[in-house]
Amino acid sequence: MIAPQDAVAARRKLTNRLIAGKDAARLVPFFTRDAKVIAGDGSLLLGRDQIVEAFAGQFADRDFVAYVRTSDLIQLDADGVRAAESGRWVGTWKGEGATQSGTYLATWRKVAGQWVIENELFVTLG
Repeated sequence: MIAPQDAVAARRKLTNRLIAGKDAARLVPFFTRDAKVIAGDGSLLLGRDQIVEAFAGQFADRDFVAYVRTSDLIQLDADGVRAAESGRWVGTWKGEGATQSGTYLATWRKVAGQWVIENELFVTLG
């Protein structure tokens, strides 16, 4: 049986691959219906549909390359059904110096045997 922290880390790596592949529809199962995201620019995205729509908009930008989130720490609650993931993120676009980066925190919840994102907070630092 895979450890919960490893399962969350694997799900994060898969979202990175889907983002690099610019496939917004395949991101749907990674978010709870009522997920919330505070983006690096401070904007608030409410609900899975709005989050996936925002990804689709970025994927339509021909200069967008990818977002890569790298976990530094994944902690579990006592019941093993919620996890807090913290780490670093980098966004890349075509062109010289076209990157953004910072830190993030994500809240994951185990639903029907699968880890899904409840909340994410991205802070742009560079």
